[in-house]
Amino acid sequence: MKQLTTTLALFGLATLGLMFTPSAKADEWNEKTIVTFNQPVEIPGRVLPAGTYVFKLLDSQADRNVVQIFNKDENHVYATILAIPDYRMEPKGKTVITFEERRAGAPEAIRAWFYPGRNYGEEFVYPKLKAVELAKANTEHVLSMPNELASAPKAQELKKAPVTAIEHSGNEVTLAQVHPPAASAPSTTMAQNTTPKELPHTASTLPFIGLFGLLSLGCAFVVRVARRRFA
Repeated sequence: MKQLTTTLALFGLATLGLMFTPSAKADEWNEKTIVTFNQPVEIPGRVLPAGTYVFKLLDSQADRNVVQIFNKDENHVYATILAIPDYRMEPKGKTVITFEERRAGAPEAIRAWFYPGRNYGEEFVYPKLKAVELAKANTEHVLSMPNELASAPKAQELKKAPVTAIEHSGNEVTLAQVHPPAASAPSTTMAQNTTPKELPHTASTLPFIGLFGLLSLGCAFVVRVARRRFA
């Protein structure tokens, strides 16, 4: 009977372990990425020297995100950047960073960052003066925000910033003209590739509760049989 009790106790611990096993890794929801540049690169607000950096998604919303760039040891923040989701047809199995075209001798400016396995990425928003400069050197638009908000210290301030786009001609157009809502909305495939920042409680606990109930009934049956046997 003592052996049976020990077995049931171990079985119960295994069940609890199953119920509280995390279903997502931190590096997935914040998209932590370690990137090494062998030459200087430009980001909104500054130029990063050649070296190793850590990219993280600080906050995610339906229509705009906030990206933070750290040093290698993650104890210093170089930049907090507003970004708009940028979608593509085929996800890649490795990190992809795209760049804006620049004049000869100028550091390349990051256009967008794509986390491995995702078919959406983060298109960086540049201060208007820099956006105009970049757009005139490119055939594609460059996202723009007011110059005075480019150094906003808080993510909430950045997320409220009005965002437009600068075309190659230098004309300013609305964000909807370059990121139409219909085209920007994730498809079913995109949703499957997305790991939410905060796991939904209904999706994560109910199946385990049901499983726990079935396992409890099984335990009760074993105990009942054991009592009859040892009675």
